[in-house]
Amino acid sequence: MAKTILIVEDEAAIQNIIKAFLEDAGYTTVCADDGLEGIAKFRQCSPDLVLLDLMLPKISGFAVCELIRRESRVPVIMLTARDDDDSQMKGFDALADDYITKPFSMPLVTRRIEWAWIT
Repeated sequence: MAKTILIVEDEAAIQNIIKAFLEDAGYTTVCADDGLEGIAKFRQCSPDLVLLDLMLPKISGFAVCELIRRESRVPVIMLTARDDDDSQMKGFDALADDYITKPFSMPLVTRRIEWAWIT
């Protein structure tokens, strides 16, 4: 059975690229366009991993991560354009498992996803 990855990304073009690549790699994907939808879909589908943008409409990726952590230890990988040290530290303080900055390569994202389940 394929593992399910929740993609919480408000930029449609990036969301579609990630979705297509992961589905080609054999994963099932569920997508959300904002933080509130991300929380709702997390609760509905119980994904095996979450790819989470930080700069989201309605509630931030930091807040989404904190809410997920109240309910689950599912791996959360932040994918974001925010590459400053403070944002990265805040991401890890919210208990994200990994932090990848945009632009990124999909083979790297896939490898980090695989490592998230090992560690």
